[in-house]
Amino acid sequence: SELIRGFLLSGMPCPSSCPPGLLALMAPGLALMATFSLSSQAGDRRALPVEKPPGVKGRTLILLDVNTKSPVRIISENFLSLQLDPSIIHDGWLDFLSSRRLVTLARGLAPAFLRFAGKRTDFLQFHNVKNPAKSRGGPGPDYYLKNYEDDIVRSDIALDKQKGCKIAQHPDIMLELQREKAAQMHLVLLKEQFSNTYSNLTLTARSLDKLYNFADCSGLHLIFALNALRRNPNNSWNSSNALSLLKYSASKKYNISWELGNEPNNYGTLIGRSVNGSQLGKDYVQLRSLLQLIRTYSRANLYGPNIGRPRKNVISLLEGFMKVAGSTVDAVTWQHYYIDGRVAKVTDFLKTRLLDTLSDQIRKIQKVLNTYTPGKKIWLEGVGATSSGGMNNLSDSYAAGFLWLNTLGLLASRGIDVVVRHSFLDHGHNHLVDHNFNPLPDYWLSLLYKRLIGPKVLAIHVAGLQRKPRPGRVIRDKLRIYAHCTSYHNHNYVRGSITLYIINLHRSRKKIKLAGTLRDKIVHQYLLQPYGKDGLHSKSVQLNGQPLAMVDDGTLPELKPRPLRAGRTLVIPPLTMSFYVVKNVNALACRYR
Repeated sequence: SELIRGFLLSGMPCPSSCPPGLLALMAPGLALMATFSLSSQAGDRRALPVEKPPGVKGRTLILLDVNTKSPVRIISENFLSLQLDPSIIHDGWLDFLSSRRLVTLARGLAPAFLRFAGKRTDFLQFHNVKNPAKSRGGPGPDYYLKNYEDDIVRSDIALDKQKGCKIAQHPDIMLELQREKAAQMHLVLLKEQFSNTYSNLTLTARSLDKLYNFADCSGLHLIFALNALRRNPNNSWNSSNALSLLKYSASKKYNISWELGNEPNNYGTLIGRSVNGSQLGKDYVQLRSLLQLIRTYSRANLYGPNIGRPRKNVISLLEGFMKVAGSTVDAVTWQHYYIDGRVAKVTDFLKTRLLDTLSDQIRKIQKVLNTYTPGKKIWLEGVGATSSGGMNNLSDSYAAGFLWLNTLGLLASRGIDVVVRHSFLDHGHNHLVDHNFNPLPDYWLSLLYKRLIGPKVLAIHVAGLQRKPRPGRVIRDKLRIYAHCTSYHNHNYVRGSITLYIINLHRSRKKIKLAGTLRDKIVHQYLLQPYGKDGLHSKSVQLNGQPLAMVDDGTLPELKPRPLRAGRTLVIPPLTMSFYVVKNVNALACRYR
C-alpha cells in the first residue's frame, strides 16, 4: 500500500519497470463495473491534490485495463433497436418505407427490434380494407403535380407484383411533393402534441402490409403497440379492434411481438379518465389470453407497460401493474426523454448532470422489479435526446450524440437488455434519418456501435492522475469509457478482441495508456467528429478525417479504421466520441458466444 500511495502522490505515470501486479493491486477501489467516469456513479470525488513534476503541464493521463476473464453483463443481440411513430401515417411517410435507400439504412442497424408506437398509439384504429383508389391511366406532363394520391396507388400496385422483399424507386418529384405535404402536417402534429389533444388515425390493411414489409426487408423484428384507450363502460379494455388486427396479421403469417398502449400514466390528461396499474395489468392478462387463442401468436412476446419517467405516481402505477401482470410480460418497459425540445441549448448536451439523470431512473425501476419479479428483463423504450419533437440543429446534430452514446454505455453497464431509439424516421428532429433520407450523426454513431460492439459487457480498471482543482470546483466525470467484447458479426476482427468507446466532454484532449492485458496490442481507431463549419451543430460527420455519406441508395460506406502502432498512447480530442478496437487480446470472456 505504501508503494501505491507513493506512486499516486508522485504525479507520474507508472514506468515500464513497474511490477506487473501493481495495476492489479491498484484496481480495487478504482474499478468501475462496465463503465468509467473519473468521478463516477459512486459519487463525485475531488481529485487528489498533486504537485506537478517539472515539465508536466497538468494534462490528465489515464491508465486503463479491462477484466478479460468474464463479462459483467450480457445484453440482447438486439440491444440497440428502433422506433417508428404512428404519425408517419398522418404525414404520409409510411407510403415511402419501401424506398431502397431507407431499407438500406435500416439494414445497417440490424439485427434489431422495430417498435411501432408513440403518442398516437392510443388513437389508432385498424380497418381491414386495402383501400386502393382507381388509377387514372398513364402519366401526363403534369401527372405528379395533379395526381399525387394516384401515384401512391400506382406504386402500391407495382409493389404487389413483386415477390418477397418489395422495394420501390420513387421519382424525385414524388418525394418533393411528399416533403411539402410532411412539412405542412408537421405543424398540425406539433399543435396536437403541445395541446395534448390527438385526432384519430386509421391504419388500413395495406398500411400494415407496408410497415411489415419494411421491417422484414430490413431484418428487423416488428413490435406493434395496440390501442389501450378503447374502453368499455366499466373501464376494462375493449379488445374488438385489436382482435381484428391480430386476425389479419395471423392470416398473413406476420411474425410480430405486441404491446398495449403508450405511457398509460398520461391517460388522465388525454381522455379525462385514468387507468390504474391494477386495471392495466388485467388488460395485459386479457391480451395474453387473446394471443393464446390465435395459433400464430400463442407464443408471441408481450412487452409493457411502457410507462413514462418513473416519478412517484408512475412508480405506484408500475407496482400495481407488476402485482397483476408481472409474470405476463416478457420484459418491463419504460421511456425517457432528457430535455424539453422547446428550450434546449447546445450546452445542455455537454452537462454531466443531464447524462446522469438516467441512473436514478434505472435504480427506481430495478427496485420495483426486484420486489415483484426478480430477474425480469428491463427495456428502455422511446428514448430520445429531447421531447416535443426535438429541435432543429440540436437534437439532430453531432452534439446530441454525447447523450445517445452515453445512454447506450450506461444502460448496457446496468444490465438493461434493450434500448429503443425514438425515432428512425419522424416528423420532428429526434430521428436518425432526415426527410431527404440522409443519415444524421446519431445514425452513423449507431452504425459504428452495431458494427463494433458485442453483447458482452466488460469491467474496466482505471488509475487516473488529475490536475489540482481550483478552489470550490469539483472535476466531474467528463471522460467516460465503456468496454465490450467486439461484435462477433464483424469478420475484420478475430474473437477475443475488445472494443472501447469513449466520450470526451472536456474542452481539451485527454491521454489514455493501455495497460495490463491491453498493453502493447495493435489498436484500430474509429474517431467520429463533426464535419464542416457548424461544429457541434453539424448534421454531417467525419470518421478519422473522412466525411461519411452513402455510396448510393443500396450501399453504405466502408467504415475504415486508423491503425495505431502497438503500445501507442490513445489521444482523445476534445468534445469527441470514439471507438477503439484492441486486436488479438484473446480475451477469455470474448472467445465464445
